[in-house]
Amino acid sequence: MSPLALSLWVSTWAGLIALTLGALAAWALVKIPFKGKWLVEGLVMAPLVLPPTLLGYYLLVLLGQRGLGPLTEQLFGFRFVFSISGAIVAATVAALPLVIQTLQVSIAEINREIEEAARVDGCTEWGLFWRIILPMIWRGLLAGGVLGFLRAMGDFGATLMVAGNIPGRTQTMAMAIYDRVQANDTAGANQLAVILTSIGFGLLFLVIRLRERGSANA
Repeated sequence: MSPLALSLWVSTWAGLIALTLGALAAWALVKIPFKGKWLVEGLVMAPLVLPPTLLGYYLLVLLGQRGLGPLTEQLFGFRFVFSISGAIVAATVAALPLVIQTLQVSIAEINREIEEAARVDGCTEWGLFWRIILPMIWRGLLAGGVLGFLRAMGDFGATLMVAGNIPGRTQTMAMAIYDRVQANDTAGANQLAVILTSIGFGLLFLVIRLRERGSANA
């Protein structure tokens, strides 16, 4: 696979997984009171402050042969280290904090009185989610998904530590740019940089535009 195709594949899966897990985590952190919430929030946000190589090292230890590697290989028939699956895991962990932070803001804006009024009127929990909650937070979901996708696409340190830099197998766009620079291939590095920058800014402008429309409609 080319670096672009591999990056899109890894980022799409990582973004979807981060969005799913991030939505559940954000909902629990905002709506469910429990002891030790501050500790959970600290652990969730740790990937934002830890050096990417350190984060990748922890994942490498966890998923390697001295960690869960033999178990996952026995159960599922593959291993995460030096594979696309490892790149997806590393990118997901790196993207998860951004998704959670974005969704926490959207979920916190849901008025509890509206939820209670819907329940009093006989609305089921499933109906409450589809008819009231989802229309209120869909822009946050979209923004979180896009930010997660972009963070996963731009990840370098954690993905490099876990998946390696194997051309055609685990070499993403960020790694390909690094290789081009190391090889003094300025033209190749510039070409990849333009592609990556165009994708990033295009999606960011889309999210910003949607937020502006949401604020105007509110």
